[in-house]
Amino acid sequence: MAETDVPDAPEQPAPRFELEQSNDYSRFLLRSRSEILFVLRSLIQKTAMITVYFDQGQSFLLTTILSLTPDNDGIIFDIASDDEVNRKALAANKLTFITAIDRVKVQFKLKGLKATHFEGRPAFRGELPEDVLRLQRREYFRLSTPVANPVKCHIPMRRPDGTAMMIDLPLIDISAGGVGLMLTPTQRDLFPVGEVLADCRMTLPDEGILTASLGVRNAFDVTTRTGSQYVRLGCEFIDLPGSRMSMVQRYITRIERERKARLSGMS
Repeated sequence: MAETDVPDAPEQPAPRFELEQSNDYSRFLLRSRSEILFVLRSLIQKTAMITVYFDQGQSFLLTTILSLTPDNDGIIFDIASDDEVNRKALAANKLTFITAIDRVKVQFKLKGLKATHFEGRPAFRGELPEDVLRLQRREYFRLSTPVANPVKCHIPMRRPDGTAMMIDLPLIDISAGGVGLMLTPTQRDLFPVGEVLADCRMTLPDEGILTASLGVRNAFDVTTRTGSQYVRLGCEFIDLPGSRMSMVQRYITRIERERKARLSGMS
């Protein structure tokens, strides 16, 4: 878990969303008002963290849905902590909302936001979306990575003084949906739930370097049988391109095949 100075990360390409690929994902679109309201209420109930992209995907903020309006025709969102980000979001005429409920990806678009207040504090208000994409997928198979030759995740970050650094964290497990990372208890505050970690790099043996954005979804304290303690950080891949997803799946398939072959040889 070393720190190394690194140059500033290059500008990232605009992310692609399944919601904008209607030919491939149209069967996952919900257009019924009752179904849309059901999904939105589920997001409220679970306090789901939502990433909102705008400015052609070059800007984003993190939010949650605070409430529906009394007439159920609008949505009240929490604002960001950065005033400049909030200003840009209010000026945007197209915003894409990305989140998940129990491993089911949810996406919807709004044509704009307005400033409002909720329970005495500033908030955003948006109209009810015309449709919502709910991408149901089978439960991801999660592979524990080899202990003898651990895979490391290299995460570019900033020190409090603004200088760049790299934090290396061991992978505990990996799936087509994301990764589990091992932190020391003192590192936990560096990775709050909802944080987006851009340009993370992992070298998958015999596959190559996987570069991905990771969304921090949860953090759990773990105590081993020997009494050692660490934190398992659960992260989700954000808009991983198909070619990189294939790399992950090939790696998982190969490692699992090798494990089964070893077990078969021992029996």
